[in-house]
Amino acid sequence: MQLTATRTENLVRTFMARTYSWMAAGLALTAGVAYLTAQNEGLAYQVMNLRLPLIIAQLVIVFALSGLAQRMNSALAGTLFIVYAALTGLTFSALLFVYSPAAVTAAFLTTAGTFAAMSVVGYVIKRDLSAMGRFFLFALIGLLIAMIVNLFVASSALTLGISVVGVLLFAGLTAYDTQMLRNLALSGVQGEMAERAAINGALALYLNFINMFLFILRLFGIGGGGVGGSDD
Repeated sequence: MQLTATRTENLVRTFMARTYSWMAAGLALTAGVAYLTAQNEGLAYQVMNLRLPLIIAQLVIVFALSGLAQRMNSALAGTLFIVYAALTGLTFSALLFVYSPAAVTAAFLTTAGTFAAMSVVGYVIKRDLSAMGRFFLFALIGLLIAMIVNLFVASSALTLGISVVGVLLFAGLTAYDTQMLRNLALSGVQGEMAERAAINGALALYLNFINMFLFILRLFGIGGGGVGGSDD
C-alpha cells in the first residue's frame, strides 16, 4: 500500500512538473518575442497593423487545443502551444510602448507571486473545488460582457471594477485548474495521454497567468504606475 501511494505521488509530481515546464517555456517564449519585437520599431508597427488577424489566429489555436485535445497527438499539441505563445508575444509587444519597464516588471512580479500562491493552494487544499467550475464559467461570461460594454461607455470606474474582478477570477481559476490537474494525475494518466494532458494543462495555467498579468498591469496603469512608456 505504501509502495503504491509513493508511486502515485511520484506520478503526480512528474505530471505536474511536466505541466509547469511547458507553461514556463510558453511564458519565456512570450516574453522573449514581445521584447525582441518591441526592439524593432518597423516590425512592431507591422504587428500593430496585424493585431486583429493575430488575435483571431490565437483564438483558433485555443479552440483547437481545447476542443480537439483527445484527437491530436502530443507533438502537434505542443507545436500549437508554442505557436500560440509566440503569437501572444507579438501582440504583447504593444504593451511595452504603453507601459514603462518598471510597471511591466512590477506587474509581472505581482502576477508571479499571486499565481504561485494560488497554485500551491490548489495543490494542497482538501476541499473539492470541482463544484466551482460552473461559477467560474458564468463569472468569465459576465466579465466578458462587462468588458464589451466598457468598450462603448469607457467608464474609469467600470475599468477599475473589471480589473479587480479579473485578478480575483483568474487567481481563483489558478487554484481550480491546479486541483483539477492534480486529480487527473491521481487517476493514473500516463504515456501519450499524460503528455497531451500536461500540454493542455499548461495552456490553461498559461492563460490564467497572462490574463491575471493584463488585469494587474491595468491596475498599475489606473494608479499611474508608469503608463506612457517612461518613468518620468
